[in-house]
Amino acid sequence: MVKCVNLCEQVVKTLQLLTMTGFHGEYQSTIDAKGRFLLPGSLKKQLAEGETHFIVSRGFEKCLTLYPIKSWQGILDRISQLNDFDPKVRQFRRQFLGGATEVELDGAGRILLPATLREFALPGKEIVLAAALDRFEIWDASKYKQLFEDFSADEFSNLAQEVMAGIKKQD
Repeated sequence: MVKCVNLCEQVVKTLQLLTMTGFHGEYQSTIDAKGRFLLPGSLKKQLAEGETHFIVSRGFEKCLTLYPIKSWQGILDRISQLNDFDPKVRQFRRQFLGGATEVELDGAGRILLPATLREFALPGKEIVLAAALDRFEIWDASKYKQLFEDFSADEFSNLAQEVMAGIKKQD
């Protein structure tokens, strides 16, 4: 019986690690004249099988965010629990949900970005899709490059120390 319990605990820990891994990597693509980009194959491999529908919205910075529907639904569930009588909640919802658009992969593996969202964040044709755990950020390639050029190794080290200080190491 003890072996069974230990095995079950190991399986649960493994499944938790697999679901917490999230997306990884940076991928370059190009927006065509119609506003579409090809979803890179190595990024597609990280998606759940059959995942073809996404929500694209404005990011917190001057980028777009591409959410698989499952990730988006979790966010909507949390937002729906916020207090409608709080003006900050209403403003947040407007900013966060405004412009959010469902998009899907076409037969050639491309995604069409709405013109208003392209105007908001993507002045050029070259883009970078950067993993952000359960979603991808879509950046103008030159802006994305600038993020790293403007941030020194010391600044990154200090940020990592500050952000990760309260996280306990898991077994």
